[in-house]
Amino acid sequence: MDIVRLLNFGLGSLPLLSDAETRSISAENPTGEKGGGAKAEPDEKSPASMLGKGWKVRPCITLPPESTTTLAEIEGPGIIQHIWITVHPNAYRDTIIRFYWDGEESPSVEVPLGDFFCNGHGLRYNVNSLAVCVNPSGGFNCYWPMPFKKSAKITIENQRWEPIGGFFYQITYALTEIPEEVGYFHAQWRRSMTSRERPEHVILDGVKGRGHYVGTFLAWSQFSSGWWGEGEIKFYIDGDTEHPTICGTGTEDYFCGAWGFGESFCSPYTGYIFHPPSGGISGTVPRHSMYRWHIMDPIRFRSDLKVTIQALGWWPNGKFQPLTDDIASVAYWYQTEPHAPFPPMPPIHERWAR
Repeated sequence: MDIVRLLNFGLGSLPLLSDAETRSISAENPTGEKGGGAKAEPDEKSPASMLGKGWKVRPCITLPPESTTTLAEIEGPGIIQHIWITVHPNAYRDTIIRFYWDGEESPSVEVPLGDFFCNGHGLRYNVNSLAVCVNPSGGFNCYWPMPFKKSAKITIENQRWEPIGGFFYQITYALTEIPEEVGYFHAQWRRSMTSRERPEHVILDGVKGRGHYVGTFLAWSQFSSGWWGEGEIKFYIDGDTEHPTICGTGTEDYFCGAWGFGESFCSPYTGYIFHPPSGGISGTVPRHSMYRWHIMDPIRFRSDLKVTIQALGWWPNGKFQPLTDDIASVAYWYQTEPHAPFPPMPPIHERWAR
């Protein structure tokens, strides 16, 4: 079966007709059922009270404190094609978004909401790429295709001590056949403080199965003066131990820049999207955000994968200086199920920006 035709990927396949059925879940249609939208009844306090049922009655929800809300439960087979979310920035690090495929008990995606959409440090800024767009003012958009064969479930956990109001969302998907060889979408968040003894951040480890790595997002807090990006990224593939199969040449090189970036940029596959001085906020340490999508160059693995990045600067004598920096990352990949367990998500106070 032609996968391109089946899943309708890319502009070139748009003229091809399909038997897929398009559905969309939002606060106005929580189940995504056919003919299920705009059914909420306005009360006297509703802005739609003078218009009645069928107008803009329930455009958003409130996330109760210290609780998990199910955003979507879908019976497949099908594929999620677009997700749009907007909410106040206090939710960016204090809520966790999770995705479950085909009834699995442990999530395949577990990431703080803002970082999943490349808004790190608990801050809002624009992103313009193929896979993720953040549009003014805080419109989160995800275009990673997410196929499933039996079911899909998306939840959002509010770990704050107070409710989060004004949570808007739209999850658009297609009900269609899914080929046997399609992998499942995964994303994992990690955070660490590098040390002079071991100036290395682990982006991903413990992956078991067959798949391909498709993206990296970094939110980097710099605690030393000067240039911070001499470190190399390394991909340990299919049994690599001491030495990786893929070894980069520098942090800005991996994100497809050069010579210390010099300025911010946003492109379809790579971006350096938050940095001082344009990203500088008075009284804070220098912070940086970068993304790299392996859409045209996915990194294939057959049995296992580990990804690391170093934190290196310069000593005055021209030697590399190991840095103690605060690095948070999101790894994005596709793989066969079941997946290996994720490391425990740090508690809310260990996710806050410095």
